[in-house]
Amino acid sequence: MDLNTVTDVRDARLRGPWRPGDAWLGGGTYLFSEPQPRLRRLIDLSRMGWEPLTRHPDGSLEIAATCTIATLSRFGRRGLDAVAAPLFEQCCRAFLASFKIWNMATVGGNLCNGLPAGPMISLTAALDGTCLLQAQDGSLREVKVVDFVTGAGRKDLAEGELLRSVTLPARALECRTAFRQASLYGLGRSGALVIGTLDPVDGSLAVTVSAATVRPFRFWFPLPPSPARLRAAIEASVRDADWFDDIHGLPAWRRHMGLRLAEEVRRALTTGPAGPQERAR
Repeated sequence: MDLNTVTDVRDARLRGPWRPGDAWLGGGTYLFSEPQPRLRRLIDLSRMGWEPLTRHPDGSLEIAATCTIATLSRFGRRGLDAVAAPLFEQCCRAFLASFKIWNMATVGGNLCNGLPAGPMISLTAALDGTCLLQAQDGSLREVKVVDFVTGAGRKDLAEGELLRSVTLPARALECRTAFRQASLYGLGRSGALVIGTLDPVDGSLAVTVSAATVRPFRFWFPLPPSPARLRAAIEASVRDADWFDDIHGLPAWRRHMGLRLAEEVRRALTTGPAGPQERAR
């Protein structure tokens, strides 16, 4: 898609005032997918030189906003020594995208689009990720991924503010995980994506519901809940208006699948064998 309203592209390394009509350019897979009539200038992040993935001494993993899906996938398969490593590839495979998109699309772009089916939102929310945001004056603030995405296409991001990275805590990376996904079609966009994580230290269980809802919902239990308690927690927090409605699934179907898959991940982590859970549609 030609963006014929854009008259300038600026290197993000060159500091300058933010102007109306500016937008950050990461991989550009969304920006160039449809008309962007409000845009006048793109601020290119591709030469910032941020390390895509950094494992800190405390065991946490920092993912740069400019890290591509292809890079994250390779790291999850070959470079990440953690129990939760299989979840990275499962979420990368939840993209409805070709290898060309994988090599351009970024983790930060997927989060900042705020789309319900964004699998990087699902991954980082499920692993209790924290976004690092940088304002135009250089000041930094942190916000949890589950609070960063506030609705379908909406996020907690001020004008000109930049998503710098997402950090996943070491403890989350050592959790057993279960992944379940549902779509109306064999290779369709996610209609419901539910991830469970079981903490090996204190036995707590977290269930994150996404794709079926307008934003991610993460439910944490100090001990694995009963099926009835899990269902009650979801139904108490997710209002009727929170179940997403588009051509990829009606709210009633998404609600049904969200509840069904949540129970599947609960059962897989509390009664199933240790190890990665198989992908399910």
